[in-house]
Amino acid sequence: MFETVVWATDGSELADRALETVRQLAKIHGSRIVAVHANELLTGRAGGAPVLADEPEIRDQLEAQVADLRAAGFDASLEVRTGSKRVAALIEAAADEVDAGLIVVGTHGRGGVSATLMGSVARGLCHTSRRPVLVVPPADRAEPQSAGAEQLTTA
Repeated sequence: MFETVVWATDGSELADRALETVRQLAKIHGSRIVAVHANELLTGRAGGAPVLADEPEIRDQLEAQVADLRAAGFDASLEVRTGSKRVAALIEAAADEVDAGLIVVGTHGRGGVSATLMGSVARGLCHTSRRPVLVVPPADRAEPQSAGAEQLTTA
């Protein structure tokens, strides 16, 4: 079903958390993994400069992660997309080119005003993608705690 899975990554801990989900899906489905990193460029007077100052370090990190995936037996590659388009559009264009069956992305879990002001790649992908998008929540939101479960075990 998911011959190719795109892992949308910015090199953050949230993206790394999503990578574990990608690994599990690829193992189950025998999927090819394409790590997609969007190097968004500034426009205007600072036009052409990367938005992220540590872009070279991020690329090194991602190349190492893709090498680790290959060493673990996965068919994996890295696609870096550079442009002044919004990050979600850069990721979607890469997913189109590799004919991805699924995009997996991590999220901060921001909503409302925060997401509107700061933007959200996950939200952008969910609204514009023509393929399924799997959004992996931050660790503190992934497993809801049940107060009743503790009471049952201690009673």
